[in-house]
Amino acid sequence: MKYHLIGAGGAGMSVVGQLLLEGGHDVSGSDRSNSKNLARLRDAGAQIFVGHDAGNVPDGAVVVISTAITGKNPELAIANSRGQRVIHRSEALAIAAESKDFVAVAGAHGKTTTSGMLAVAFHELGRDPSRAIGGNLAGGASGGHLGSGSMFIAEADESDGSFLNYAPRVALVTNIEPDHLDHYGSEAAFHEAFDEFARRIEFGGLLICCADSPGAFELAKRSRDAGIRTWTYGHGEGLEHHAKVRDVDGGADLQFRGKPIDLRLGVPGAHNVLNATGALLVGVELGEDPQDMADALSHFQGTGRRFELRGEKAGRRVIDDYAHHPTEVRATLDTARNLTDGGVRVIFQPHLYSRTEIFAQEFADALALADSVVVTSVFPAREEPADGRESDAITNLLPGAELVADRHEAARRIAELSKPGDIVLTMGAGDITEMADVVLGAL
Repeated sequence: MKYHLIGAGGAGMSVVGQLLLEGGHDVSGSDRSNSKNLARLRDAGAQIFVGHDAGNVPDGAVVVISTAITGKNPELAIANSRGQRVIHRSEALAIAAESKDFVAVAGAHGKTTTSGMLAVAFHELGRDPSRAIGGNLAGGASGGHLGSGSMFIAEADESDGSFLNYAPRVALVTNIEPDHLDHYGSEAAFHEAFDEFARRIEFGGLLICCADSPGAFELAKRSRDAGIRTWTYGHGEGLEHHAKVRDVDGGADLQFRGKPIDLRLGVPGAHNVLNATGALLVGVELGEDPQDMADALSHFQGTGRRFELRGEKAGRRVIDDYAHHPTEVRATLDTARNLTDGGVRVIFQPHLYSRTEIFAQEFADALALADSVVVTSVFPAREEPADGRESDAITNLLPGAELVADRHEAARRIAELSKPGDIVLTMGAGDITEMADVVLGAL
């Protein structure tokens, strides 16, 4: 078949493009500017256009979009006028995953990392899984791969409800915290979407939830009561089938079904111990020995933009991180604090005006863990600018934080504030990632 991807350079969309290409389909696509993701698709055989134009869309192609693409886009407009089939990228991903055991990783935080852990571990175990991950693996391996094995591992994005297009064999929910209320309208609707996600697990499948997350644990209890087979994991108590976690240096001691498991990780952070424990239970469900799965997980070295070391200069380590929710910001800063005796300096780019407004106090509280904070202008993504909604909503609540609207100037400012021995973080879900090189250059 022919597929045309609008916004092909996006993290999720580019992975879909790779999977469709590897599946033997003809793929074209476009985006507003060139990128490494577009280059990767072009090298893989896709016809790629820079800029959006109605002439880019082949007649008869299935057009693939994300929620960010509106009817104002000339390519979507021409496809609609011709009556071409238009599908969401999650639907295209489901097409690519047909006939495979679908493992869906959902949750407010940790989806990319946990999906990456699963992909690496099952690869180490010789199972060649397919994957659809919204970030590259450490070493540059793409987030998209159509493997020869029977398994398909995918991030399940709750932000726009598109995770409800999947019917997984195994669903792993890392945590549930209200977010994306611009889409859902209320916390109740947000939680109901996860209930529906659990109900979509195929008959006889498994739901795995982190009991350390109150929202995920409540989902586990509701799902169990509804007859869905459910396991939990975490530091405290859980359901009948529960993997108990005890953190130790460099990893964790686990207990599952009365069997001790030694888990040692190549990535830092208590949150990653939990991510790996959830991944381990997926492996057990799909036939792996628990200790073998734990050993395979030790080979995971991270994913792009998840506490990614971008360089060292003048005694400072510059690390880039995708954290864009207060809980993620706090976890990243806790990890940084545990890795240095020096200071932690942060340049933070809020993502979405609505999220900045809703969570301003929570962001300020989380960022207070850093020694220096420079906040730059909001990355709007799919939203239009709105009067009175900007980054000063955070800095007004955080004494000592500086508001520097231009991200290049902000990067140079955080470099100026840093000292030898410090960790300097570029943090956020937008183009702040490009500022890691600016910081290094300034140093």
